Amino acid sequence: MKKLLAVVVVVFLGILLGRVAFGQQSRPLRTSILDAHEGVTIGVEPWTQANRYKEKFPKKTPFTAGIVALRLSIRNDNEEAVKLNLHRIRLLVQLDQDNKQELEALTADDVADAVMLRQNGKDPTARRLPIPLPISRPKPTRDKNWEEFHGDCQNAGMPSGVIGAHSTMEGLVYFDLRGEWDLLQTARLYVPDLQRMTSKEAISYFDIDFSRGTGN
Repeated sequence: MKKLLAVVVVVFLGILLGRVAFGQQSRPLRTSILDAHEGVTIGVEPWTQANRYKEKFPKKTPFTAGIVALRLSIRNDNEEAVKLNLHRIRLLVQLDQDNKQELEALTADDVADAVMLRQNGKDPTARRLPIPLPISRPKPTRDKNWEEFHGDCQNAGMPSGVIGAHSTMEGLVYFDLRGEWDLLQTARLYVPDLQRMTSKEAISYFDIDFSRGTGN
């Protein structure tokens, strides 16, 4: 009887652990827009409301300077790590029927300068984009408040350009939209430079269409 009970307990625990493991592997990405191919899935959640920033930025936020944060989740289901060149990510926005602009992702330095040093008052008579690129560097001294906010930007950003085999990495990528959040409705995010680490094989670029939906 004791042997039978022990067998039942072991079987039950095995089923339970199996369900837990399956749930971890199949957990969907917490994103609004998804694109996947060649064993890599990229999800994008545009943060277009001020309250989305409060957890990562308890004091000042990029949102106050008209900068949007896109939370990227990258899942690698390959048997080898994948390398991503974060510096080559671009956001393509449609300014009007005939004009498009390709924006580079901002560095933590750029975001901290824009929020802590740049005058952010909006002129209602000012022309809509184009956005100056790259962002101009202001001259005022970067103090400890700048350093603190810069740290927040780095900590919230993508932690690495390498996604391990069968793992997920997530973080923020920043773009200066000057508060023109409606441009995201028809924007596209290009992620062009991915490579398998061991075989050195390139992975086809991602072209993520925001018209599928935007985040909060």
